[in-house]
Amino acid sequence: MRDLSSHRWMWIKAALFLVIGVVSCALIVVENPSLRVVALLVLTIWAFCRAYYFAFYVIEKYIDPAYRFSGIISALRYLITRRPPPG
Repeated sequence: MRDLSSHRWMWIKAALFLVIGVVSCALIVVENPSLRVVALLVLTIWAFCRAYYFAFYVIEKYIDPAYRFSGIISALRYLITRRPPPG
């Protein structure tokens, strides 16, 4: 599979992810409309966003600037197989 290089398709892909997320959250809230469910969804989304930020920005910019990730599987492989720093 080749890399996505068209800016137009990148925007379309981002919009589709947003639509999937909004529709999924709306369906969950419609099925079980409570403040608790909404709060848990917000916390879940926030936590996954922070984990994604850590995996693709913090590791690459601060922990190991020499490593370049190509996706979630690449980040997981790095976390599982990396050796602890000396010292």
